[in-house]
Amino acid sequence: MVKTAKQILRKPFTSEITYILLGAIITGLATGFVVSIFRWLIDRTMEGLFIIYPIMGHHLWLLVPYVGLMFVISWLISRVIKSHIDNLVGSGVPQIEAVFLNENKMSWWTILWRKFVGGLLAICPGLMLGREGPCIQMGAMIGQGVDKNFMHTKKELSHHLLFQCGIAAGLSAAFSAPLAGVLFLVEEITFRFKPIEVIAGLIASFCSDWVTLLFFGTTPCLYLPVKGTLPLKYYWIILILGIALGLFGYLYQYCLLSLKPLYSKITKIPRIYHSIIPLLLIIPIGLWDAKILGGSHVFISSLSTTKFMSLMINNSWEIIFLPLAFFVIRFIFSMISYGSSVPGGIFMPILALGALLGAFTATLLIHLNVLPTIYYPHLIVIAMAAYFGSIEKAPFTAILLLTEMVGSVEQILPMVITTFIAYYVVDLLGGRPIYEALRLQMNYK
Repeated sequence: MVKTAKQILRKPFTSEITYILLGAIITGLATGFVVSIFRWLIDRTMEGLFIIYPIMGHHLWLLVPYVGLMFVISWLISRVIKSHIDNLVGSGVPQIEAVFLNENKMSWWTILWRKFVGGLLAICPGLMLGREGPCIQMGAMIGQGVDKNFMHTKKELSHHLLFQCGIAAGLSAAFSAPLAGVLFLVEEITFRFKPIEVIAGLIASFCSDWVTLLFFGTTPCLYLPVKGTLPLKYYWIILILGIALGLFGYLYQYCLLSLKPLYSKITKIPRIYHSIIPLLLIIPIGLWDAKILGGSHVFISSLSTTKFMSLMINNSWEIIFLPLAFFVIRFIFSMISYGSSVPGGIFMPILALGALLGAFTATLLIHLNVLPTIYYPHLIVIAMAAYFGSIEKAPFTAILLLTEMVGSVEQILPMVITTFIAYYVVDLLGGRPIYEALRLQMNYK
């Protein structure tokens, strides 16, 4: 007997999707509000550093109280992270992955406010850390709090449904990239595509992005002047670039995973006070050029300004090594910053490193008369996506994230090619998804 439509379809108005989406909306709006304040405070503080450091450069005696301030900040960070250090240090994404594997538990309110305060204390002085890690973890905690206190999501639907919504909303609000937020959830956290989870995550992601638009406007988070597409005759460049980025991506993974063993050898300074190391070491870098401090989207944007492009293209051969010098400095200090038991992410530092490698490659090829000047920003965008995708081993997230952040879909094909080549190289060398590797290093039971 053939079943009728009435036998197959559910009864009208028995679906719980309205209830679920209401929770997703609340989670998205709350996450967007918290993350927007977080972003705003970081942006304003970084603008202050651009003023303070030049003043200290002309009045060196001001370094004395500033160094004292760094000791105070280090002490405050230690107070914030001391009782929950394993769940607060780093980006928070490995800890979130451990929750999904039932290896870890987090108290939503405790982690939320401590990550907010600790993240500000670590990032605002200029440490080379990203804002997105704390934003993702704070979003997850908000989702967990909404579920626990208001929605009480049924177990059969998903114990972590609003927790997942918060993750997508957190990344969306961090970069104003709602689609990348959902894809990150699928590609890096849940590893599955359940329609109800994706729809709920999408709603939360767009709600959080809407709140950030009220704070920061509709301009893409990392707008770059990329016009037109890279011609096919230059695609041989991105093949070589993909291999190079894969090699550098594996180097990044290896160095990042070597930090914990290295810092563990510093026994004279307790772990909760390790933040004083980067806080003091970053001061000479700020005196040299404060604009390379932080995550930093300001620094990435400066690489494609007319002034910087003119400097790189119209000067002598020696100037082409300036991006490499910046790369070495940011590589070393992002490692020192991330390994020092402080809250902070690696997304934006990775993008900054990829942008520098792209700027170096483009400048070199322009000086060799191989590549026209107009395609200088193209290689920056392509390199960011490939370097990020190879280290995170999340190529789809990388491509979509850069597309949303830059505000252009014209570079998707070269980004796809370069990202997958870099991904393949890292995989061939034995690399792993970096958050999975960091979670394994934390030795959860």
